[in-house]
Amino acid sequence: MNNAAAQFLVIGERTNITGSPKFARAIKAGDWNAAVAIARQQVESGANLIDVNVDEGMTDGEATMVKFLNLIAAEPEISRVPVMIDSSKWSVLEAGLKCLQGKGVVNSISLKDGEAEFLRRAGLVRRYGAAAVVMAFDEQGQAADRDAKVRICTRAYRLLVDRAGFPPEDIVFDPNILTVATGIDEHNNYAVDFLEATRLIKQTLPHAKVSGGVSNVSFSFRGNNPVREAMHAAFLYHAIGAGLDMAIVNAGMLDVYEEIPKDLLERIEDVLLNRRPDSTERLVTFAEEIKAREIEAKAAAGPSTGPRPAGEASSAWRQGTVEERLGHAMVKGIDTFVDADTEEARQNTARYPRPLNVIEGPLMDGMRVVGDLFGAGKMFLPQVVKSARVMKKAVALLTPYMEEEKRLHAAAGGQTRPNGRFVIATVKGDVHDIGKNIVGVVLACNNYEVIDLGVMVPCEKILATAREKKADVIGLSGLITPSLDEMVHVAREMKREGLTIPLLIGGATTSAAHTAVKIAPEYAQGVVHVLDASRVVNVVSSLLSDGDKPKFMAEVRSKQERQREEFAARRSRRPLLSLAEARARHPVFDWAAVDIPRPEFFGARAYPAVPLSEVVPFIDWGPFFSAWELHGRYPDILTDAVVGVEATKLFADAQRLLARIVAEKRFTANAVVGFWPCNAVGDDIEVYADESRSRVVTVFHTLRQQLDKPAGQFNDALADYIAPRDSGGAARVDYIGGFAVTAGHGVEGFAAEFRAALDDYSAIMAQALGDRLAEAMAEMFHQRARQACGFGRTENLSHAELIRERYRGVRPAPGYPACPDHTEKPILFDLLGAGAATGITLTESCAMNPASSVSGWYFNHPEAKYFGVGKIGRDQISDYAARKGWTVAEAEKWLGPYLDYEP
Repeated sequence: MNNAAAQFLVIGERTNITGSPKFARAIKAGDWNAAVAIARQQVESGANLIDVNVDEGMTDGEATMVKFLNLIAAEPEISRVPVMIDSSKWSVLEAGLKCLQGKGVVNSISLKDGEAEFLRRAGLVRRYGAAAVVMAFDEQGQAADRDAKVRICTRAYRLLVDRAGFPPEDIVFDPNILTVATGIDEHNNYAVDFLEATRLIKQTLPHAKVSGGVSNVSFSFRGNNPVREAMHAAFLYHAIGAGLDMAIVNAGMLDVYEEIPKDLLERIEDVLLNRRPDSTERLVTFAEEIKAREIEAKAAAGPSTGPRPAGEASSAWRQGTVEERLGHAMVKGIDTFVDADTEEARQNTARYPRPLNVIEGPLMDGMRVVGDLFGAGKMFLPQVVKSARVMKKAVALLTPYMEEEKRLHAAAGGQTRPNGRFVIATVKGDVHDIGKNIVGVVLACNNYEVIDLGVMVPCEKILATAREKKADVIGLSGLITPSLDEMVHVAREMKREGLTIPLLIGGATTSAAHTAVKIAPEYAQGVVHVLDASRVVNVVSSLLSDGDKPKFMAEVRSKQERQREEFAARRSRRPLLSLAEARARHPVFDWAAVDIPRPEFFGARAYPAVPLSEVVPFIDWGPFFSAWELHGRYPDILTDAVVGVEATKLFADAQRLLARIVAEKRFTANAVVGFWPCNAVGDDIEVYADESRSRVVTVFHTLRQQLDKPAGQFNDALADYIAPRDSGGAARVDYIGGFAVTAGHGVEGFAAEFRAALDDYSAIMAQALGDRLAEAMAEMFHQRARQACGFGRTENLSHAELIRERYRGVRPAPGYPACPDHTEKPILFDLLGAGAATGITLTESCAMNPASSVSGWYFNHPEAKYFGVGKIGRDQISDYAARKGWTVAEAEKWLGPYLDYEP
């Protein structure tokens, strides 16, 4: 152990832009002297190597890396230690390698992008004479448990040594130090998994070294440095004993293991070594006590006018004034004591003569802090929604008193007004409203009165409400493509009726470009696209400020004009192929040799009341975090340096609510799946009553890509992946599948219960989980469909492989890029009998209701793929209209966003 400790190498982490705010500020400001000083301090504090990372969205990574490396190479105190070049971009790594003096270390390469790319990069690292940190990632993602870590590292070792001729002594494995004490049981063994994996790697992979980023292990205790530093020291003590050769740490802030207080050490090692089931709770409690003692010591040392520490113990904040307690509850989203604290403030009539004063005083003070923190990126959306829950409960307690006070206040000539009134609605024909609900919560947190009209709201109601409520802004939301046309209609009607208030556009299918090209020209009073909820407050405040609005709208209009010019230039620069030319470039298959699997049944089969417990294992959690505007790949997001803590809390809340939904059978999951014989006839797909093809029961219509592609690339239509009826000789019969699934029955009712209890956080959570369960059902029944067709019975895919769709076949849906026409959905629903089988209905815009529903086709061709049709020419619109029995105007209406011309 002593010998191992003596040979252990400390990698200084403070020259990493993602791990050191001070270094990040220096790099962004171009303060090279300060940046070099940080590197010098790391070496003086005992770093044996320094980890240099300059990855940041607004910096030129290659140029910054080269400049900084050249600067530290001129510093004798720094240049005596090796450099670890750290970047997620290969171009930055290679730029750094070219200017390193002596032997460097590249951090990192991995199997994430496959063996070929891994070996290519390893060859380049070897050519530059550097060592390589190899992360325990493969094509399926990050290794979390011991066996996965060892398996991936062993595979990488054999590839490097046996195939790339890489010196084994230049291989440094990083088996992923992950965060413990997160409150999620699956994370409890992460430290033990790392220690055991390190021991096995050192035993089985000769000469290879092991490294890791130590600060990850303590991320749950961010803000409590005494506990974090003690955790790092204790973890290193055990890791070095297991064979750890080096680690990325702050060289100037390492505790001595023997000097860690025994009571703290016991609790830390209980967590790290997973020695007891309540170890996390015990350490959290003890950590809060340590923080509380620090606060008490500071208080004893003298008064402080600064803000209370963010990490203070849960019991300590209850000793503050009622204003401090309410402010703390708002920022932390704690609603446990809000009724009692609000009532205490209300009864203090000397300070708050009217209940309204409590809202305008401490409650709004707290929400202003929330708004500022959210705007600065220091709070995340789930936290803001929890803060709104606290505010709503406080206001609800005050409301009975305010009704009487309002009468008296008005009688005395007083008046109050929010920052602004915002009418928001999901447009006619569309039922999706999670994003709209989030926008409403965020605006309400910033003292805007939000009038939420719900879903499927006709234009007349939106405009009438705006007039009645004297709205300052109208907001439109939509998910499906027909909603884009409805938004254009609303803008035209606002102009016709002479409205002068701004119009905001948001939703999944909307874009800044579409807003600029299609909507803004219809309404001169101001149309602004809002990308997500985090931007809406700044946009609305600018629009409602007499001082800011002219400049803001001038910038918006200038940007929209550029977008219109760019759109026009792209159209003229990239003319489409004629439909005849595009069809001539269709994919070509030897249909006599193509494997066409025959389903084990024909017609539609209904699956009512599918047990949710069977659906849950198929959930893809990645989009769940995106719905809450937390961005990152699951499960990596749970340990992300920026959003990891909040993502972990959000995930834990989701697991608890999901368990309740399953146990109480809150949602009803229904499905219908079917298969039919078919053939392609041109760009259409004929569906037959039986394999003799004696009767056509329906026809699906597909659209073809018309973009002029490079040589060797095809212009696809979905019909290309169905055997053609006119393929010559005895044309083979093919088969198409269809499905409709929903987990949405019960979602809105459950969400309404939470809203009635003033809990928007749980309401939005319920909706988000409904969507995840619906998508999981689509995945589950696609697996069953592949099994019914035979080829899926031997898949043996992991969950990660299912989520990444590493299987044969696709399930495109009407209204999505491969088939942008939503009106194919009613044809599919009629064939499936989907309404009766599942309870899903279609709106006039062909949106599915309940919203937590998915439908589509099954294509089983071995080379079937997802693609986007893209822009459509006038000739294809005419052809498509004739095939559908439409007028050209009808086709242009339904496919408006995809037209390459002005109708």
